[in-house]
Amino acid sequence: MPKSVLFIVPYPIHCAPSQRFRVELYETALQKNEIQYRVAPFMDEATWAIIFKPGHSFAKLKGLVKGYGRRIVHLFDSLQYDYIFVHREATPLGPPVWEWIVTHLFRKKMIFDFDDAIWIPRITKGNGLARWFKNFGKTKYLCRWATLVSGGNNFLNQFAVQNGAQKTVFLPTVVDVIHKHNKVKKHHEGKPVVGWTGSHSTLFYLDAFMPILQTLQEQFDFTFLVIADKSPDLPLRDWQFIQWNEETEVADLLRMDIGIMPLKADKWSEGKCGFKLIQYMSCGIPSLADPVGVNKDIIDDGINGFLCTNTEQWSEKLSQLIQFPELRREMGEKGREKIVQSYSLQSQEEKFIALFN
Repeated sequence: MPKSVLFIVPYPIHCAPSQRFRVELYETALQKNEIQYRVAPFMDEATWAIIFKPGHSFAKLKGLVKGYGRRIVHLFDSLQYDYIFVHREATPLGPPVWEWIVTHLFRKKMIFDFDDAIWIPRITKGNGLARWFKNFGKTKYLCRWATLVSGGNNFLNQFAVQNGAQKTVFLPTVVDVIHKHNKVKKHHEGKPVVGWTGSHSTLFYLDAFMPILQTLQEQFDFTFLVIADKSPDLPLRDWQFIQWNEETEVADLLRMDIGIMPLKADKWSEGKCGFKLIQYMSCGIPSLADPVGVNKDIIDDGINGFLCTNTEQWSEKLSQLIQFPELRREMGEKGREKIVQSYSLQSQEEKFIALFN
């Protein structure tokens, strides 16, 4: 008999990167393997549009109430499914009551999937409700109650094991290198573009990197490109902003000649899954990153990109890539090969389906 899975996700479909590439991307694989499934978001699109913006308190509260109403319906729907797959959390505020009922009263097999160090308190400025009611401590209980924990890197899986996880699987965040991230950058002479992509919540990683870019722009003629859901205010001579759009996502990435992923050496950064690098490299864009967490696994230093431990290395290696398009081409090709082999939908599809065996 075909298996069935209820995917409990936080955000509306096609909106959030972690959900898109850790759950939604596998829908074709589920269909191919005759697994019946349903993706059940907590938040609707109207609430998603304002949830991280200052103000809108009443609309946010209304959206949250509606979300909890949906989760009550999903609770009884869960009885029809063989597996309950919870991505990050079932509800954004309060204790993990929903997951406790599913695992302890309904005795359902729960797969818990996460791709960030979500047990570490972090609140955005526009999210006052979360400041008062967010329960960061529940992650350890979800790890403990789950039949299986799917972590986006080994650091996350180590946390799960330390908190009583029965079994863990390393499942990297992936891209579809055949149908979506299937175009490769053509490197050529001319004014290069150094780029960064991410959400508003990670823009702060660029703050400490600005002096490096400012100095390099005094020496070389290049543009710095930011692709995000919110425009930053950068103290650079030559920079551009592109509003993130799912439809143009790959085309916008291909405007870059070089991709960067600066991080801080802290526990939150250790939990990151290197998705910026995965996106850059899938498009044949050579990348530079701080050697924090999974970055050390994705980038083979000096082969498909550079790992930079200090300001001098960042300046030196970025200078090389800015000046030499042939080096960009060679590293870009090797980066693409690495993603196809280890961080593509096609390389991880069987492992994902095996979660339900």
